[in-house]
Amino acid sequence: MIDPSLLARLRAARVVPVVRTHSAALAATGVGWLRDAGIRIFEITMTIPDAPSLIRDLASDPDLFVGAGTVPDAATAERCLNAGAKFIVAPWVDATLAAPCRAHGAALMLGAITPTEVRAALAAGTDVVKIFPANSAGGPGHIKALCSVFPGVAFCPTGGVDPSNVETYLKAGAAFVGMGGNLVDEKRIAAGDRAAIEAAAKAILPP
Repeated sequence: MIDPSLLARLRAARVVPVVRTHSAALAATGVGWLRDAGIRIFEITMTIPDAPSLIRDLASDPDLFVGAGTVPDAATAERCLNAGAKFIVAPWVDATLAAPCRAHGAALMLGAITPTEVRAALAAGTDVVKIFPANSAGGPGHIKALCSVFPGVAFCPTGGVDPSNVETYLKAGAAFVGMGGNLVDEKRIAAGDRAAIEAAAKAILPP
């Protein structure tokens, strides 16, 4: 079974940076800047070249809480978990991801939009339901509506979340949110704009 402390840590973080860059070097740079700004949790997506190796490097730091995102299948999940990932994320429903997560005591987040998909994700063994893309699906209003019919379910809206609307999503009932390009901006990382990345990080850190 999942360690309850994993979900407690995700809730406490409030925001999970979703790292999606065209190179592992840019991802590592962005993570480093965000870490220095005070962030300790990261979702490393499988669209990054050799992402499991990056997860292994980051997970070797005991202060960091690292997960894998856009995980396409159970074999990839296993690689990421063996590398040290503490949570596995897919923006769709894939029941095959539950077994490796349970075997490693990791958290699973499966994606959904509609109530029917939420039920399917829960039946597939998810611990958290990732609502993606949240903004185009109705934003905080959609999260509030889902929470009304799924009390007790942990929702993580991702897609269109930015520092200005984090609180609105949390007040609507989200357990925590995922934030990608509005926090981990690849163009700013490539340009060396560390100040902008750190400013965005400080805007979303817990009070």
